[in-house]
Amino acid sequence: MRIRIAFSAVLTALGLMLLTPVAAHAHGDTVKVVVTGQRAGHVTADITWENDGDAVDEAVAATVNAVSVDGARTQGPWRLVRDPAAAPAGWTTAEALPPGSWKVSVDVGFPSLGHGDLEVAVPVVDPAPATAAPTASAAAPGTPSAAQPSPASPSAAAPAASAAQVPAADSDAEGDALWWTTAGVAATALAGAAVGLFLRRRRRIRLGLG
Repeated sequence: MRIRIAFSAVLTALGLMLLTPVAAHAHGDTVKVVVTGQRAGHVTADITWENDGDAVDEAVAATVNAVSVDGARTQGPWRLVRDPAAAPAGWTTAEALPPGSWKVSVDVGFPSLGHGDLEVAVPVVDPAPATAAPTASAAAPGTPSAAQPSPASPSAAAPAASAAQVPAADSDAEGDALWWTTAGVAATALAGAAVGLFLRRRRRIRLGLG
């Protein structure tokens, strides 16, 4: 029984080994690489079998290199990864090219050989405009401005008015005191004159001048 199980396993393994080349031969010996462009700087490419145009289902070992048109800058090598936003044949790079014009080449080594290239232009993305901050001159709601009198202004003016009235009252009192002083002096002078006349007349009577 054990011999039969081992023999069946050997036959199964031999069958799989024979079927793998047949499947590869059905798709062809090479893959077709078409560099489709870029998306936000990420290189995009379609990889299919050269013979029937089917998408490559298995893993793909490919490298991406980029050289600027003037030859001054280089990027890569990067590897291709599945592009979830594209068709089953779509691949892309995790890295992104900086703005500029680039000569991009893709070389596939597994599951079969393939090559593709394209000149790609990555545009410059303008930064979002900054939101203007509110100016400091804008007064907060409910805050009185310098030109408008505050509600406390009338009450502040009242003491000033009272203070202005106090000197006037003092001046009236001083005027009354001065009048009474002058009247007193005049009355005193008249009384003194009357007393003087009375004393002089009495003296004359005594002397018989009469």
